[in-house]
Amino acid sequence: MEIRLQRQNQAFHFEAQNEHGNTISFDSHNPEIGGQGKGFGPMETVAAAIGACSAIDIGVILGKQKQEIKDFRIKIDAQRAKDQVPKVFTEIHITYELHGEIEEAKAQRAIELSISKYCSVSKMIEKTANIRYSLILNPTS
Repeated sequence: MEIRLQRQNQAFHFEAQNEHGNTISFDSHNPEIGGQGKGFGPMETVAAAIGACSAIDIGVILGKQKQEIKDFRIKIDAQRAKDQVPKVFTEIHITYELHGEIEEAKAQRAIELSISKYCSVSKMIEKTANIRYSLILNPTS
């Protein structure tokens, strides 16, 4: 894997590009140090990565079980250590919202397997953070 970053301004706005040409913008959200909020902060990217990683796992697992996902949304609430450096994640709660013809027990099991076994990002983060999750299946609103 190779990722390249290119500075976009005289502050902290960078664009990262992977080997496939896909890009993501990074920036600081702290104006006191020159951040302009023109992209994800690095820790926001890590939080998004746990969602993306587990979403792929869950999609694969449920697909093999012939569960039809019509829509899939994820919300990540992450807390970081206070008054220490580095400010690692200490608590993460992931809410999975699945819509479709999906058996609840299969969805719960897919989430558990992803977080506890398959998702590389969650396995790295669990060294500092308590990772919890909840499932909302076919909400009405």
